[in-house]
Amino acid sequence: MSVTQQQRQLAAAIRDGGDATGLLAGDHAIGLEVYRHAYRARLVAALTDNYTVLARALGDEAFEALGQAYLAATPSQHPSIRWFGHELAGFMAAADDDLVPHASLVDFARMDWALRGAFDAAEAPPLDPATLAALSSDDWADLVLQLQPSVQRVTLAHAIEPAWRVLREWEPEFGDVQPELPEPVPHEHTLLAWRQAGETRWRSLEPLEAGLLEGVAAGAPFAWLCERVAEQLGDPEAAAPAVIGALQRWLADGLLQERAS
Repeated sequence: MSVTQQQRQLAAAIRDGGDATGLLAGDHAIGLEVYRHAYRARLVAALTDNYTVLARALGDEAFEALGQAYLAATPSQHPSIRWFGHELAGFMAAADDDLVPHASLVDFARMDWALRGAFDAAEAPPLDPATLAALSSDDWADLVLQLQPSVQRVTLAHAIEPAWRVLREWEPEFGDVQPELPEPVPHEHTLLAWRQAGETRWRSLEPLEAGLLEGVAAGAPFAWLCERVAEQLGDPEAAAPAVIGALQRWLADGLLQERAS
């Protein structure tokens, strides 16, 4: 067996619990278990970093159990440890009550991951309002807006934001009791997360704005956005002002990138 083959077999033995026969013996076999434990512990620590608020919501022991179960079911496949955990919300949605005692915890995972994705995303030059001001009236109908790469939109099934905020602002010390949390009631809605001036931001969206941003993400022109709003409001004359109002907020929030020339 070549050195490369030995290295691959040893990596599989550490990572996946693969057969290490012929590679290690005696005290070295004990060392393999140490490496296996360290490998799993490092990945669970990465999950804690990626899902800080979820970890606080569950508590150390429960999050450790969740992390180990997720690792067993979904071994890390990405070269960067940063991306370990990208399927955690889906795993939690199918898990039993022992691992996920409340359905809203799945939304905590979705929100944590969206904010981490917003923080790590690339950044494009922001759309200058002067670019829009220079457009002629004929240009507006076909205007296609583009979202910043950091913009994340995720559907949540519960109103977790108040509880998420409390846990995010809580700085737990050893032995501290978790603060009292608002009850996350069922409420399907869209959460918006993005990065502005180097900081991650988020807000819950009303259905009208959520639909508009869905259209922008799909490349719909300005005229289509106005038509959609007119249908929802039942008032064609109110459509353009409503879309312009949303556009002004997106510009202020830095959600849009400069259009390609």
